[in-house]
Amino acid sequence: MRTVFFTVLGLSLCSPAYAQQDFSKVEITTENLAPGIAVLFGAGGNIGVSHGPDGTVLIDDQFAPLTTKIQAAVSALGATPVKFLVNTHWHFDHSGGNENLGNAGALIMAHDNVRIRMAAGATLLGNVIPPAPNVALPVITYAEGLKLHLNGDEVRTVHTGGGHTDGDSIVVWKNANIIHMGDLFMNKVSLPFIDLNSGGNVIHLLASVEKALALTNPQTKIIPGHGPMARQADLIAWRDMLKSVIGSVQTAIKAKKSLEQIKAMKPAAQWEVKGGFISGDAFTEAVYKNITAHAAKPHHH
Repeated sequence: MRTVFFTVLGLSLCSPAYAQQDFSKVEITTENLAPGIAVLFGAGGNIGVSHGPDGTVLIDDQFAPLTTKIQAAVSALGATPVKFLVNTHWHFDHSGGNENLGNAGALIMAHDNVRIRMAAGATLLGNVIPPAPNVALPVITYAEGLKLHLNGDEVRTVHTGGGHTDGDSIVVWKNANIIHMGDLFMNKVSLPFIDLNSGGNVIHLLASVEKALALTNPQTKIIPGHGPMARQADLIAWRDMLKSVIGSVQTAIKAKKSLEQIKAMKPAAQWEVKGGFISGDAFTEAVYKNITAHAAKPHHH
């Protein structure tokens, strides 16, 4: 199963075992979203950039071998070197550049659990990730969120309750009407990845997506963690998919069906992406594990 995962995965999420892959061929492409705001696409998580007279904010930073290319793309926007860095969550396809950027003087910010998991090391898809060096760790951490008053806008990081991991943040540009979702939303490239080892939970994911949706309107530009730029309608479709799969699995569990029987029902099949990182079966299993664990525990928040 895992080897299939990784072959399918290719560049979208690489592991230390895959760190030898050739990043020299990766091109960073830039899409301007509003004056002083852009998104960078490369290998790994999509990067948000906010730039202007008050300094440059980077949201996520992909893999370490790409840092110089990312810095070149930032500079090509006419932006100054990265002053602030926000990690939407700890996964190394979003935080792999932390050490390089930390060494270059960026102030790193993230949810409390991002620092905790990076400092402790973790397991991701069967790969043991060693503890991150000090310079790569978020220096400013928060439980709820932060506001950065920069470049004529208010850039808010918001912990909506996680779902992909227990440390996910969304980033909201208040005036520009742009939201970076991190991996709470992957657009047209995969079913959701619920990282159970990192406190991921599909019930929390649905709640987070609802909270994010409440901050959008049809004009909102949405940066997904992976995949092309999106709009409110795309995020609504993702929310509806989550509701549908969770509902099907809950109903089947109540009917005392086993995991194998539920997988055979293919509750996520209609949303499966060919060659996507997470298969319908893998997503269904994560949903099943979350719901059964949730039901087994006394409710406390």
